[in-house]
Amino acid sequence: MKKLLLFAFTLALMFSVNAQIETPQPSPMTTIEQKVGLTDVTLEYSRPSMKGRTIFGDLVPYGKMWRAGANKNTIITFSDDVIIGGNALKAGSYAIYISPNAESWDVNFYTETNNWGTPLDWDESKVAAKVSAKIYEMPMNGAPWTIGFDDLTNSSANIGFIWEKTYATVAFEVPTATKVAASINQVMSGPSANDYYAAAVYNLSEGKDLDKAMMWIDKAVEMTDEQPRFWYLRQQSLIHAANGDKKGAIAAAKKSLEGATAAGNADYVKMNENSLKEWGAM
Repeated sequence: MKKLLLFAFTLALMFSVNAQIETPQPSPMTTIEQKVGLTDVTLEYSRPSMKGRTIFGDLVPYGKMWRAGANKNTIITFSDDVIIGGNALKAGSYAIYISPNAESWDVNFYTETNNWGTPLDWDESKVAAKVSAKIYEMPMNGAPWTIGFDDLTNSSANIGFIWEKTYATVAFEVPTATKVAASINQVMSGPSANDYYAAAVYNLSEGKDLDKAMMWIDKAVEMTDEQPRFWYLRQQSLIHAANGDKKGAIAAAKKSLEGATAAGNADYVKMNENSLKEWGAM
């Protein structure tokens, strides 16, 4: 009986040690994923509440850098290069810091994102873009702290900041027109050498329609003739051989061997030499 009681006590002690009480966070974390045109924009931030406090000019002093949220950095990520407030901003992640004033805000996009709050040593060289945000007075309090995307178009959007009776906004542009034009040009110009190569290798591996495989690999090699790729030529030799064109296979293998030798690729050198011996060309 004593052993049983001791076992039960041990289990209860283990449970009390490992159990954790889960409570709501005072500044809950939020993640927003927004597609603007063809650009992915992700925003991660924590949302403090007003709790009856005066915010701007008090809790968040004018003229001092603020982390634009609570807890860890507020982080925005762009999948493409963008233009924000007239500034070029490279694709990537940035911490947002705000220096509020009564008439406008300075919104900073900072390249270092792993701070907990404002960096102890602010480094101006890490400010990728600094944008002046116009502020507007709202008729009611916006609580808790809110960041979102407004005025979405195919080529632009605004980052909107709302708290207390203040709304501030920063516009950014995305390269939708450039990306669409590139996509159109690629599609309209037909398959690339890589497309022909992939299709040909697939047919060879599956033993399907070797006539098409040979046509596709020949097209891929032709499209890269100015800068021959020995791995393309290797597959060309194998496809021609599989399709009964021994002469074409030997010619392609010799070119592949030459390219592999120049590139110092011992594996392709060996594979081509073995094939040429098999086909009676060495």
